Amino acid sequence: MADKSDITGLLSAAKRGESEAEAKLFALLYPDLRQIAHARLRQSKPYTLLDTTALVHEAYLRLHRAGYVQVADRSHFLAYAARTMRSIVVDLVRKRGMARQEIRDANDLPDRGALPEGEKEILRVDHALQELALVSERLVKVVEMRYFAGMNEAEIAEALSLTERTVRRDWQKARILLAAALK
Repeated sequence: MADKSDITGLLSAAKRGESEAEAKLFALLYPDLRQIAHARLRQSKPYTLLDTTALVHEAYLRLHRAGYVQVADRSHFLAYAARTMRSIVVDLVRKRGMARQEIRDANDLPDRGALPEGEKEILRVDHALQELALVSERLVKVVEMRYFAGMNEAEIAEALSLTERTVRRDWQKARILLAAALK
């Protein structure tokens, strides 16, 4: 595994547009990105039609287009990647729902109105996280880092410049608020 200063240096170089640094960064963090993608898809399958590799590569493309502006180190990068992957899955579910609606409309079929249960769940969780963001954006970041990126309390604390105790409290609070929103 690369040391933190290597990754931080590569992120800085990637922000400056150095494609070689970007390629090295992606290669170094590829196993971590696959782990995040695999966890994300395990929660979403079979509703996305994506596999781990496809999700990692789509996330890479979005991160590349964004120019790494929101990341300063490995923890920030992985947190941003987790958020990006969540966005990709939610976007895909929404697009599939719209495509089904267009087919029904084009063929004058009745609107059954209901999404498949798994897709509905993905959208419900996304909506609950949007509601949580109105309470605290930091709580959403803790959820994304812990639940979607599989980061531990120490990594989250470092990424958000918090104490581990604060991260534990935020995680507990977020779980309570999300459980209430999902009822």
